[in-house]
Amino acid sequence: NTANNAAAAQPLASASLYVGDLDPNITEPQLFETFSVVGPVASIRVCRDAMTRRSLGYAYVNFHNVVDAERALDTLNYTTIKGKACRIMWKHRDPSIRKSGAGNIFIKNLDKSVDTRTLHDTFSQFGNILSCKVSMDDQANSRGFGFVQFETAEEANEAIAKVNGIMLLEKKLFVGPFIPRNERD
Repeated sequence: NTANNAAAAQPLASASLYVGDLDPNITEPQLFETFSVVGPVASIRVCRDAMTRRSLGYAYVNFHNVVDAERALDTLNYTTIKGKACRIMWKHRDPSIRKSGAGNIFIKNLDKSVDTRTLHDTFSQFGNILSCKVSMDDQANSRGFGFVQFETAEEANEAIAKVNGIMLLEKKLFVGPFIPRNERD
């Protein structure tokens, strides 16, 4: 089985997941209830503002083993917890991968019905997705654009080449490299 081989090949692989887009009132016990279904949970921490102690809308869920973390990522990503679809990614100890912007693409002209799960499903064929999100307004309505970060720039470039200009739900998509705000003209 591939999951066991992957775990054996990566003895230092993390079993820690980032869980985002959470309801601000979510608690550790509620997350434990959701995540312990897939396997033994080592710890859960809802990240909070240091001053107000209010939830920042994300948490870290740590499993005892990588296989359970993989199963949680595969089966619980975009499931609804307390009325909000959660977004799950691997927790990267090295934030430089995420911050470098390598492998990051920007998608616009999305139909309002396209949610983060649909975006993820559309782009997952091109490679390993580290992060994926449709931008939403305060009423949880799509703003018509989103972002996908692949593990490599090659995967991102293939997605841009294959998806830019295609029709999705009768709308022609624009897909290009993500350019940070401070680098735009």
